[in-house]
Amino acid sequence: MRYIRGLTSRLITPSLAAQRSTTSISSSSFLTIRLFTTTGTMAAPRDPNTNSNYTAWRTQHTTTNLTVDFATKRLRGSVTLDLVSQTDRSSNEIILDTSFVDISSVKVNGSPAKQWELKARKEPNGAPLHVSVPDGADKGATVSVEVEVATTDKCTALQWLTPEQTGNKKAPFMFSQCQAIHARSVFPCQDTPDVKATVSFHIRSPYAVIASGVQVGDVKTEGDDKVYHFEQKVPIPSYLFALASGDIVTARIGKRSVVASGPNEIEACKWEFEEDMDRFMEAAESITGVPYQWGEYNVLILPPSFPYGGMENPVFTFATPTIVSGDRQNVDVVAHELSHSWSGNLVTNGTWENMFLNEGWTMYLERRIIEKVHGSSAHFHFSAIIGWKALEESVKGYGADHEFTKLHINHRGKDGTPIDPDDAFSTVPYEKGFHFVWYLERLVGREAFDKFITFYFTKWSGKSLDKDEFKDTYLEFFSRPEYASLKDKLASIDWEGMFHTPGLPPKPEFDTSLVDVCYELAEKWKSKDFKPQASDLSSWTGNQKLVFLQALQDFKESLTCVQSESLGKVYGFADSKNVELKAAYYLISLKARDEPTYAGVANLLGGVGRMKFVRPLFKSLNKADPKLARSTFERNRNFYHPICRQMVEKDLGLAETKA
Repeated sequence: MRYIRGLTSRLITPSLAAQRSTTSISSSSFLTIRLFTTTGTMAAPRDPNTNSNYTAWRTQHTTTNLTVDFATKRLRGSVTLDLVSQTDRSSNEIILDTSFVDISSVKVNGSPAKQWELKARKEPNGAPLHVSVPDGADKGATVSVEVEVATTDKCTALQWLTPEQTGNKKAPFMFSQCQAIHARSVFPCQDTPDVKATVSFHIRSPYAVIASGVQVGDVKTEGDDKVYHFEQKVPIPSYLFALASGDIVTARIGKRSVVASGPNEIEACKWEFEEDMDRFMEAAESITGVPYQWGEYNVLILPPSFPYGGMENPVFTFATPTIVSGDRQNVDVVAHELSHSWSGNLVTNGTWENMFLNEGWTMYLERRIIEKVHGSSAHFHFSAIIGWKALEESVKGYGADHEFTKLHINHRGKDGTPIDPDDAFSTVPYEKGFHFVWYLERLVGREAFDKFITFYFTKWSGKSLDKDEFKDTYLEFFSRPEYASLKDKLASIDWEGMFHTPGLPPKPEFDTSLVDVCYELAEKWKSKDFKPQASDLSSWTGNQKLVFLQALQDFKESLTCVQSESLGKVYGFADSKNVELKAAYYLISLKARDEPTYAGVANLLGGVGRMKFVRPLFKSLNKADPKLARSTFERNRNFYHPICRQMVEKDLGLAETKA
């Protein structure tokens, strides 16, 4: 059954379900998921962004038949969940998360369900699927629920690209993006980071397939389709479920790593990453003190509509092509996603209110990796300075008292209606989270903190936690006798203040040795008589150029049109292949109302789907030329991923118009 906006819920009985047509899928095409609980006690779910009753029933194992159907732009098949009762017959129904999926039939323990109901959709959590289990089950007993399901054209997790939208324009492409609560639009599940799973995939497609698991066995051919088998033996939450299919080839970039992309891009991708991949892996293992758990670490470079810099899907990070800039200046994104192999994937925030536990830790580990690889703490500080600027911009955009500028964000809303995690997405959990972790390091000293890092990732491996459990873990470790001298420092920590105070945290003292030259050049641009030369920054790294551009963005008075033109031409920013630099330059030119650059802005927006660039550029273009901003968006609407499209609609005020 497909839920349609505005319709009341429908009650489905076996007789009605039997009348519905079904889609036959080969039994060789299936996906298997085993979910592991993080607690054995019955309690109210702590995650406000799920409809599932996961404290009454916990999915232990899921088997899904999935076929990638490019003709209809659907994933279709069936999903079977084996759920373990957490109570002694106290619950007589299983509730699963769904969003815009077609459900044809439901079985319980192999027989048609006596009753199932897809209830009315409520934003943002979707339409809960209620499956009756009349007699309940003894605690620890397993109940099997099989659902025949297909995605729809409203699926928010999948993007389907035509051949023309890919590099060689020869084959279509499909990829998923399930973070934060979009797995439920692929198949019914307990879509919460508080539940984790091992995964086995058998996926059928006419093209190559990549998934968030290690490929095992030979690829089988059945008619025009190929069947792929992957295993993910480390438990993961639903948002890390990932699939991609298309004309994909691979090249080795390290002892445990390959890069995957379209055939036309593979050599450039290989060159971009092969120098750093092994060094990043070795540094990460050294810093965490915990061996890499996932077998392989690979990178899939997606077509340009991918909405994020990278998505930390296990085994295969999904990454934006904007990091392939031909100068190896943006590979820090890989260091970030690799760090997620410990923070986020191995140890996970229990709810999206606690996203800083994923992203703050990951920013910290990323910067430790960069420091170790480059051999200087100045690089740690340099990256942190860039991050501080981004944090300032986010806080300024929201307002210093806004809920979304808190470390721990309340997702329950003032009226009790859950907040969509995508609406709260910003640099705040990343950068404010980083400063939280870095503060805790500085408080006890790096040597002691490094031992805590290993303790933390070992203690919580395969589990999910919240802010209070993290606090308890930190205090537990440093209550050891050898840290008795830290007692007063630990007592001075204002945990509640750090978790719940909005706005910027206290600004630390940065090592500015790598950025001083950037600020000095920026200062010269305050004079309209300054004559720039290419040699001013020809020896700089990409990040130094970015800091320079960010300094110009901070000027109270915008540059003149003449200065903007000179900035783009003399320093080469207008023609740069590094999208980080080009986008930063365009923000300056838009502020300067440098109209000849508007066409370049619109051009860039038609070729890049990464929200880091798309959203600020659209906001700035909308201020400079609202008509062009809207026409550019409408022209490229179908190019953008559904998540990006939805956010830009809100940024431009188009969501209200549609409503």
